Amino acid sequence: VKVGVIQYTVKFAGTFDRWFVNGFGLPFFSGFAFFFLLLAGLIWYGLKYAARKNWAYLRLGLWCITFMLIGYSTYITTMIRSNANPSVDMYNVDNPISLVGYLGREQYGDFPLLYGQKFTSRPIDLKTTGTRYQKARDQYISLGEDRRYVFAPEDKMVFPRVWDINNDQNHQDYYAFYLGINRMNDGSWEREPNQADNIKFFFGYQINWMYFRYFMWNFSGKQNDNQGLFTGNVRDGNWITGIPLVDNFIYGDQKLMPDSLKNNKANNKLFALPLILGLLGLFYHYKKRGDDFGVNFLMFFFTGFAIVLYLNQPGYQPRERDYAYVGSFYAFAVWIGLGVLKVGEWLSKAVKQASLSAMLATIICLLAVPVLMAQQEWDDHDRSKKTVAPDMARDYLESCAPNAVLFTFGDNDTYPLWYAQEVEGVRRDVRVINYSLLGIDWYINQLRYKVNESAPIDVIWSAEQIEGGKRDYIEYRPDPNIPENRYYDLYDLMKNYVGADNPDNNYSYPVKKVSLPVDRESVIKNGTANATDSIVNELRFEIGRNTLMKNDLAVLNIIAANKWQRPIYFTSPSLENIGFEQFLRRDGLTYRLVPVENDRVNTNYMLDKVTNQFKFGSANVPGVYFDEENRRQLNSLRTAYADLALDLASKNRKDEAKKVLNQIDKMMLDENMPYGMASRGNSHNRNSLLFLEACYLAGDTSLANKVASSVKKDLEQQIRFYNSLTGRKAELMEPEKRGSENYLQAISQMQTMYNPRVQIPGKMMAADSTAQK
Repeated sequence: VKVGVIQYTVKFAGTFDRWFVNGFGLPFFSGFAFFFLLLAGLIWYGLKYAARKNWAYLRLGLWCITFMLIGYSTYITTMIRSNANPSVDMYNVDNPISLVGYLGREQYGDFPLLYGQKFTSRPIDLKTTGTRYQKARDQYISLGEDRRYVFAPEDKMVFPRVWDINNDQNHQDYYAFYLGINRMNDGSWEREPNQADNIKFFFGYQINWMYFRYFMWNFSGKQNDNQGLFTGNVRDGNWITGIPLVDNFIYGDQKLMPDSLKNNKANNKLFALPLILGLLGLFYHYKKRGDDFGVNFLMFFFTGFAIVLYLNQPGYQPRERDYAYVGSFYAFAVWIGLGVLKVGEWLSKAVKQASLSAMLATIICLLAVPVLMAQQEWDDHDRSKKTVAPDMARDYLESCAPNAVLFTFGDNDTYPLWYAQEVEGVRRDVRVINYSLLGIDWYINQLRYKVNESAPIDVIWSAEQIEGGKRDYIEYRPDPNIPENRYYDLYDLMKNYVGADNPDNNYSYPVKKVSLPVDRESVIKNGTANATDSIVNELRFEIGRNTLMKNDLAVLNIIAANKWQRPIYFTSPSLENIGFEQFLRRDGLTYRLVPVENDRVNTNYMLDKVTNQFKFGSANVPGVYFDEENRRQLNSLRTAYADLALDLASKNRKDEAKKVLNQIDKMMLDENMPYGMASRGNSHNRNSLLFLEACYLAGDTSLANKVASSVKKDLEQQIRFYNSLTGRKAELMEPEKRGSENYLQAISQMQTMYNPRVQIPGKMMAADSTAQK
């Protein structure tokens, strides 16, 4: 349906539109409208013909297609909205050709479903699959050919589930980890996956981990809100029953889990009662009304298992994907309702009065399922007081100087900021640019226009120079005529070399050492640098990679063309070795590009922001629940305060450092945001160690002891749990155990260094080990 009926229908409509516009000189959408009028006429004729011939199935099929098209017709509003050029215009779906790519999710890439490559395969060729077109001023223009990798027949398999040959997101690594296939020193694999491996991954990961686990969250119970990143992790994000005998057998002794996870509000024990009642309803439905059962089962299947088949997900997903299957959970909930009838049927055998048995069945099932679910799950679904997303968005935007350009990374750092600007009107002078989207031509082109109160952005190159696949990536090819120690002007490099029409230059750059001139008076006058800063005459940096992608090039172009006129910020200082990280200075939650090397914090500016303008997402309100992503955001806020306190302490402004640390401590209650908490890679505790060091250097021993005690307790409890595991469970959790031991040792060293009077309690681990023996 999605491909055959929807995508190909729109594809034909787009082809008609291109013919009408390019061939006949008619306006855009003329061919699109003609195609659907023609299609409507053909369907109308088909219905009349089927009625005359009394072909019921043809008539039913045509009506099905009609209503599918009516349902999908709502996507026309996407094109209407895009043609209005709104501030946020994802994919720029302003014509039928771009609608085809939008519905086909082209920006997410292509993947095989029925027959395709293994993850160990290597392409042997490229084949042309079509021509890509794009809307121009008065016609559609060709962007070149679409191409697809070709693989040898022996490198392909039926129903490929381990298919991704790209390891940018560690997908190959996860396949290899799951299947026990080692990578050799030369980069090859010790063996290729076979069909048994393929089916193992399908059932073990795609069905069990990426669907059944989510299903059981809803109808059996949930362990905690930490993302379950890989199968076999017995600590994070598993389904549970709440029955110790079952849970302890599967995951180890749950009583020994750290308090931070045992007391996690997402630790929901449903005792599998919703599951049991649903299964009763399923069999009852099948027995009583087979036809109705078939309808609901098809809904359950196509919104659950069929989506698993279609998505063909590799490992290491960036987030939990339970939302993709909510339709199947709704379908199963229908059977939970019918399960009440089955319970009533059983009770009617013991209670002769029909009304009484029905009332008892309703009360028993009401208490056993919905009331229990509300009691267990209300606290981690209550968002009535939580304001993390808008508050953090405001904090990011308010960290920026007027008329700034702010580069963000990923959805969670971008959409809240767009919401704050578009809905709440916060800092509409700041241009928020998503780094990930900069690899796409339509997004770069949107920067050329004024948005809200933000002036257009100069990206150096024209729309024609970046259209389609042009300059998707360029490679480093040294020019022997340029001395190795010379720093090449960045603007000149991007405009006159990489941006030149010479095809020899389009996909390469000749130097890694680049420079950006600095006008000292201008940067002081516009606030980019302080008068007391050690301002360099030019920014000199070295690109640390041999390949630059289109989004990297766009960042460099914007920086070069800006010439210090607008403040340029980043939400993260990690830029994958582009090279200028040493010139990023923290201005609150953001990092500003400045002509000052290795100056970590803009002290006075940041002090004003954190003490007078920042908000804290209701972290100071008792009883507010923060999930894993919320905690990550709050940790970034806590880290910003720690960085500022460290900077103040290093400048002998310890009283101010103490005030900063105590402010954030008071604004994040321990019950909402503890310092010690188990997390993936112990990232939460790692952030707390930075905060702990800031406390010691600021001379706030009392707060330091509080932080150290919380983190130490959590780490010791984690180690106690890991020591209780055996076999494969212990093996898979060994990296987390080693990390906990290392961080515990770091606390001890820190206490010895900064607070030698504190007696370091190192006996708990030994006591736990003795207890285990």
